Amino acid sequence: MRIGSVDVKNNIFLAPMAGVTDSSFRIICREMGAGLVYTEMVSSKGLYYKDKKTYDIMSIENGERPVGVQIFGSDPDIMAEVVSDHINKRNDIDVIDINMGCPAPKVVKNGDGSALLKDIDLIGKIVSNVVKVAEKPVTVKIRKGWDKENINALKVAKIIEESGAQGITIHGRTRDMFYSGEADWDIIREVKKTVKIPVIGNGDIYEPKDAVEMFRYTGCDGVMIGRSARGNPWIFKRVLRLIQGKEDFLPTEEEIIHTAIRHMELICSIKGEKRGIKEMRKHLSWYIKGMRNSAVIKNHINQMNDKNEIEELLLEYLRELRHNLRSG
Repeated sequence: MRIGSVDVKNNIFLAPMAGVTDSSFRIICREMGAGLVYTEMVSSKGLYYKDKKTYDIMSIENGERPVGVQIFGSDPDIMAEVVSDHINKRNDIDVIDINMGCPAPKVVKNGDGSALLKDIDLIGKIVSNVVKVAEKPVTVKIRKGWDKENINALKVAKIIEESGAQGITIHGRTRDMFYSGEADWDIIREVKKTVKIPVIGNGDIYEPKDAVEMFRYTGCDGVMIGRSARGNPWIFKRVLRLIQGKEDFLPTEEEIIHTAIRHMELICSIKGEKRGIKEMRKHLSWYIKGMRNSAVIKNHINQMNDKNEIEELLLEYLRELRHNLRSG
């Protein structure tokens, strides 16, 4: 698949998720077959005012590329300036994605994210301003509309295309739905019919077969997987296998535990052990969710601060799981 001048190995993408898609997780997902990965949302104003934490979110390690940086904001001039002054200068960034779909109240209250869906003229100005200065392909992520009385994804998609963007990701929910209810795949199909640039479908891909069905039903050019990848990076490899006509598989408990340990090693090497362990706890709970006695292990992990001790706990847990399997 091709987005502007960027070739991606396949069309199964990792969605940007705040507090989740840092470098360590992106590396794991790329190793598991994700064709394109995205950073967490990056504040354009944070870059404009040279906020260190904002810069940290854009940190990219070897083994991740191609990588998309997702920026959010509602000031066309600031967004264009940070692209020109900060993102263009980075050789490790491949795609610039503009977030117009985030439903979080703290984002929306500032007129950013999905709040932009209420102002089509501003959408056009933001996209065109960014495209004019960008030296990398620009894509946009949207939702189907603000609420059920204001579903305007088709009009928004057309404006985005006319303003020069080279791809659109559409999540099939309105802003007021957040992540509840069912994603509307019909709107993804209609957006695909409306524009000529690549359309990436997003929403309700829980299992690999859902991705295959989204391709079939909507005709979209790619799919983006978010929450279902948490603790489950194998979903990318599994989707690719189904697309290739091969049998699906489930990772073994041994694969899960050893991948979790590798993920922990990565995050600690990148961010330091103290911060890495703190941020890794949620990932570890996602990895072991559904396993025997996982709640007990999770509680132990949440009280631990030493990487080696957590690793030993996980390996002992794996030995117990194997023992129970043999004796069961």
